[in-house]
Amino acid sequence: MEELPSVLWAYRTTPRAPTQETPFNLVYGSETVLQVEIGQTSSMVESYPDNNDQARALELDLIEEKRDRAFIRMEAYRSRVMKSYNKKVRIRDFQVGDLVMKKVNHAGDVGKLEARWEGPYKITRKVSSGSFYLEDAQRHPLKRPWNVFNLKKYYS
Repeated sequence: MEELPSVLWAYRTTPRAPTQETPFNLVYGSETVLQVEIGQTSSMVESYPDNNDQARALELDLIEEKRDRAFIRMEAYRSRVMKSYNKKVRIRDFQVGDLVMKKVNHAGDVGKLEARWEGPYKITRKVSSGSFYLEDAQRHPLKRPWNVFNLKKYYS
């Protein structure tokens, strides 16, 4: 509990990768001055003007532009992450009437030579995006809908 304020301070004063800005800078429009720098002379404290009202007003006027640039960088970052994440996604889209194989749900001890897929089954109805009702070759409907992750296209 004693460490929480220092951890929060470190989090708020560290630049984030998506925005390339610190959360403190995006909220208050200026960089932070560490408590150690206030008591001791440092380059940041020495270069800070005594009368900074005009500089602070200018920083506050430009804060919206800084936030807009951070938002654009964040959207670009999100786009890159989404592109990387979706790189290996295989889209499976089935239509009513397609023939599919369904994954076998084995119960108990299963050998490595057991069949992993069974079928073919015909899609009779699409319940929602990714769920389908099936029927077998004798036109007997299966009791429950099947998720697209448990189906694959049947090629005869």
